[in-house]
Amino acid sequence: MSPRSAAVSTFTPPAPPAALPQTATREERLAVLNVLNDKVRGCSRCAELAGARTNTVFGSGDPAAKILFLGEAPGADEDEQGEPFVGKSGQLLTTIIEACLLKRSDLYICNILKCRPPGNRTPLESECLHCREYLDGQLAAIDPDYIVCWGTTAAQNLLQTKQPIGKLRRQFFRHGRAKVICTYHPSYLMRNPPAKKDVWEDMKFWRAEMGVDLSGVKKAN
Repeated sequence: MSPRSAAVSTFTPPAPPAALPQTATREERLAVLNVLNDKVRGCSRCAELAGARTNTVFGSGDPAAKILFLGEAPGADEDEQGEPFVGKSGQLLTTIIEACLLKRSDLYICNILKCRPPGNRTPLESECLHCREYLDGQLAAIDPDYIVCWGTTAAQNLLQTKQPIGKLRRQFFRHGRAKVICTYHPSYLMRNPPAKKDVWEDMKFWRAEMGVDLSGVKKAN
C-alpha cells in the first residue's frame, strides 16, 4: 500500500463559518484569528506533520486586508520562523507584490497547510482536508475582496476542482463574495524562469480589474 493510499482520512471538517460582518473592526477580526491560531498550534490531526514540525505557520498580514494570497504549504524557512513565504520563493513573491504597487503589509498571506510536509512534498488530500477548517476560519474572519491562489494545490483546494493551474489562469472565479484568480507558485518560477512572464500577465490582468494599470511598470524578475 502506498503512503498516499494509506493516508486516506474519514475526517469531515465542520461547515465553513459565516463571514464576519463587513463592519467588523480590525481588532475583532484579529481576535478571531488569534483564537484559531491557538487551535492550529495544538493540532495533531496529521500525525506525520505534527511530529516533524518546528512551528505551525498560520498566516501573517492585515486581518482586515482586501487581498488574500493563498499558497500551498510551509517550507523549511517557514517552518523555522513560523511565518509564510519567508524563504527564497517568499523573496520572489515580495518582488512580485512590489511590482504590483503593493506592500506585504497590504495583504494577508497564508497557506492551505499550516505545517510543513516532509521534504516539501505535495500535500496529501487528507492533510488538506484536515486543515480546511482553519483556512475556512481565516477566510471568514478576513472576508477579502480578492483571493490570489499561488499554484495548483492552492487553486484546486480552494475551488474544489481538478483542473490544472494552466487552465485556471486569466479568469476570475468566486469563493463566497471574493473574486479569485489563480497563477503559478513562486517556487515553480524559480525552477522555470520563463513562466515569470505568464505570472506578470496574470498580475496585470488581476490589477486591471482592480483599476490599477501595470502596463508601464517593469515586470518582477
